[in-house]
Amino acid sequence: MAGPTYKFAFVMDPLHTVLVDKDTTFVMMLESQARGHQIFFVGLKDMFCVGPRALCRARRCEVSRAAAGHYRFLDDGVEMPLDAFDAIFMRKDPPADANYIYATMLLSLADSRRTFVMNSPEGLREANEKLYQLNFPSVIPPTLVSYEIARLKRFLDEQGGEIVIKPLDGHGGEGVFVLNHGDRNLNAILETATHLETRPIMAQRYIPEVRKGDKRLIVLDGEPLGCTLRVPMAAEHRGNIHVGGTCVKADVTDRDREICRVLKPRLQRDGLYFVGLDIIGDFLTEVNVTSPTGVQEINRLNGVKLEAQVIDFVESRVAALPLQARR
Repeated sequence: MAGPTYKFAFVMDPLHTVLVDKDTTFVMMLESQARGHQIFFVGLKDMFCVGPRALCRARRCEVSRAAAGHYRFLDDGVEMPLDAFDAIFMRKDPPADANYIYATMLLSLADSRRTFVMNSPEGLREANEKLYQLNFPSVIPPTLVSYEIARLKRFLDEQGGEIVIKPLDGHGGEGVFVLNHGDRNLNAILETATHLETRPIMAQRYIPEVRKGDKRLIVLDGEPLGCTLRVPMAAEHRGNIHVGGTCVKADVTDRDREICRVLKPRLQRDGLYFVGLDIIGDFLTEVNVTSPTGVQEINRLNGVKLEAQVIDFVESRVAALPLQARR
């Protein structure tokens, strides 16, 4: 017997930019639609507030895997309160800039007794994707966050002459460098990365296992769903797919499960229900919370359908809402 049908809103980038065979949000929409739920597109600029009431212009849509015309809007947009939806998927891609933060503030005004938001707006504001890992010191590599070039160079010495640096607001491998002693560009790279010591960056011990792959582990409500290894090209240190990394099949290991056990209480407390962990060797290196991807790659490699488990979870949370029965 079919279950109840719901209204699901997806706050995301424009649908015409979606990569049908790669985008995780897209398969969530497909699965929701297949179950009979109504799906709606909402952009950041579609959200607004009248006094304390948060609303949006939502366009109901249909999606398909068609090579051309993978979506169509069923209307020109209807103004609706945010809490008129049963669930809202906050899936706007990085960067988590000022407009992104403002959007989470508007989402926080939706009545949580009526509407389930994934991920929690409050959690998204708390969880910078680079800094959030610092809450879990037992599972991360030696790490430094600093503005100061001299301090970063001392850290380089302490880690044996090889580190990775990354901007705190970067995404997709942007601005990630491997630094070595003897590199004549060392000072110039640190000056550029820190904007002449006006912006903090993160530095971590270089983990040689990255040559075997940077693991993306998809986690739902603190539990591992599946993973893939993103293997960098020979001339590249980043495994990100859009810079040429190759996804290969990988198993969820005991160490992966241990990392999840460490993170689970905090993830659940912060309402970070759907996240993507980056793991190199035995170490957690990033917690992706804005719009974690990798589901389609894992599905193809393992013959699974992870989005079904995600929508199962969302349906269960909607059904448990205190005011759901009054709709």
